Amino acid sequence: MEKILDRFLRYVSVDTQSNEESESQPSTAKQLDLLRMLRDELLALGVEATLDEFGYVMGSIPSNAGDGIPAVGFIAHVDTAPDASGKDVKPQIIKDYDGSDIALKGVPGLFLKPSEFPELLHYKGQTLITTDGTTLLGADDKAGVAEIMNAVQYIVEHPEFKHGPIKIGFTPDEEIGRGVVKFDVKRFGADYAYTMDGGEIGELEFENFNAASAKIHIQGCNVHPGYAKGKMKNAILIGQEFNAMLPVMARPEYTEGYEGFFHLISFNGSVEEADFAYIIRDHNRPKFSSRKEMIQKVADFLNSKYGEGTVTLVLKDQYYNMREQVEPHYHIIEKAVKAMEAEGIEAKIQPIRGGTDGANLSFKGLPCPNIFAGGLNFHGKMEFIPLESLEAASRVILGILREFAE
Repeated sequence: MEKILDRFLRYVSVDTQSNEESESQPSTAKQLDLLRMLRDELLALGVEATLDEFGYVMGSIPSNAGDGIPAVGFIAHVDTAPDASGKDVKPQIIKDYDGSDIALKGVPGLFLKPSEFPELLHYKGQTLITTDGTTLLGADDKAGVAEIMNAVQYIVEHPEFKHGPIKIGFTPDEEIGRGVVKFDVKRFGADYAYTMDGGEIGELEFENFNAASAKIHIQGCNVHPGYAKGKMKNAILIGQEFNAMLPVMARPEYTEGYEGFFHLISFNGSVEEADFAYIIRDHNRPKFSSRKEMIQKVADFLNSKYGEGTVTLVLKDQYYNMREQVEPHYHIIEKAVKAMEAEGIEAKIQPIRGGTDGANLSFKGLPCPNIFAGGLNFHGKMEFIPLESLEAASRVILGILREFAE
């Protein structure tokens, strides 16, 4: 078998950054480089696999343990976040980590420090894979891709391993919220599925944020400042006023657990006009609705103050909390817990303070909780993953299949 580390390093070497500004599916053609590779690797292993026009790889392995066993899917996304470059990734391998600061050698003076990221100390004695400080690593979610492919290779090469029908899915554009927009659940053919897209070892999630985006355009009026009295409307200042009317303590940096937030993610403008964008998040559906109503009321107030048409707000729901879709099938959570316990892993059932393809899949009729992929500090140069977590996640996949077969 190819070692899972070698497989992971091979996958992160492919630049697959998605692009929110693109209207195509996938949003970037370079994602298809890895998707084609994965399809071809599945075919080389003797697994039935296809790559469709939307960038979805679907593979299928028939049951070798008789009929009546539910078909179980495992899904991971290939794209990396637009937040940081995923090109020319140069991973560092830190064997037998001793708990000290790790120099990210691509940027002189840059270190991954336990004083700033104390979770590093949970992995003393293990092998860490880090960035060199110039890019993200791509463990989100190429770790999940490698874990699934490693499990597939094991299954193919060990026919004595008993399992029911297995479905494999690799998707583009998860990081920009479009990962499964055109995913054909019926064609995929799974009764239940798991995304391998969580964080540190032990994470198991079937609750996520309800999510919306808010795009705001402010039309100001630029007049020579020497003659501006009573005439000028400064779009930048109106934007600042808009932001000041939202509750300060409902920002991401002040929230945790089940607390929702408004997050200003971009601002660009001049006196004449400005554009800025928020993401809105809350686990509770009524509170989520209240947050959207609040941002609408702010827009309405500023229009009444500065004139109709000053503020244009476009609100768009992105995804919803999957709990209501997964909880009626709680046995799939229990099987994942048993599979982790069999590997000596304590399951940490917790809400996702984010989203996952599993949320949208669950609302498409495919209950799909999320399992740890093992990485930490996603979307930036401080990202890292312990090799032992990568290996453990792949074993958990096999354990889940064993639970369903038994």
